[in-house]
Amino acid sequence: MNHLDLFSGIGGFALAARWAGIDTIGFCENDKQCQKALKKHWPTVPIEDDIRNLKGVNYGKIDIITGGYPCQPFSVAGSQKAAKDDRNFWPEMFRIITQIKPNWVVCENVYGHIRLGLDNVLHDLESVGYTSLPFVVPAIACGANHNRKRVFIVSNSASNGFDESEAGRSDEKTNEHSEKRPEEDSNNEGCSGLWANLDGSGGEAGGWRTEPPALRVDDGIPNRMDRNRMIGNSIVPQIAYQIFKAIIKG
Repeated sequence: MNHLDLFSGIGGFALAARWAGIDTIGFCENDKQCQKALKKHWPTVPIEDDIRNLKGVNYGKIDIITGGYPCQPFSVAGSQKAAKDDRNFWPEMFRIITQIKPNWVVCENVYGHIRLGLDNVLHDLESVGYTSLPFVVPAIACGANHNRKRVFIVSNSASNGFDESEAGRSDEKTNEHSEKRPEEDSNNEGCSGLWANLDGSGGEAGGWRTEPPALRVDDGIPNRMDRNRMIGNSIVPQIAYQIFKAIIKG
């Protein structure tokens, strides 16, 4: 199976796809710091830096499209303008979905999306033949030491049905080239050493990095601020991994 990742951030969906043996064939991300992380860990995967310029016709058959489209229009911490917010890029993601028509779509957003905008997303997907199920899954469900509730929308195309091709089967051949799975990591009881994979350091609290001390310095940028910001904006890949496993299993 293959995968196109929109609003990629530092590659949370792509990391989960790698664990599941799914090939990521393209990113879309405009943050330059995040692009550096993507180029480091997926050096051969092309990056489109503006979703408005991404054309579905430039891609072949795609099995899964993922995207954590910007949360600001829906977050309780924002202005809550939803569709009226200039940062609402769901219509662009939906445009790409209609152009490519993947078998599966997986979206992620903040908990406030339930009250603002989720019905519109589900209606749009249904209008082009997708059956969708939204789930609220907190990070703590995968062993993290914080709650962080997020909405995951899993959609399957009724017209394409389940992928019965050789690439879509969950067998040894499909996954033989995949890297170490989270459950194979004895250091974290089912959750891979994610932070070690991303920044080369170990983790705390059973493999999950905790917040650094609130220290203030008068020279330079506080330690790891850029990485903390990127990780804070990322999805929890352990959750996406479980979704991908269910998709492969069919």
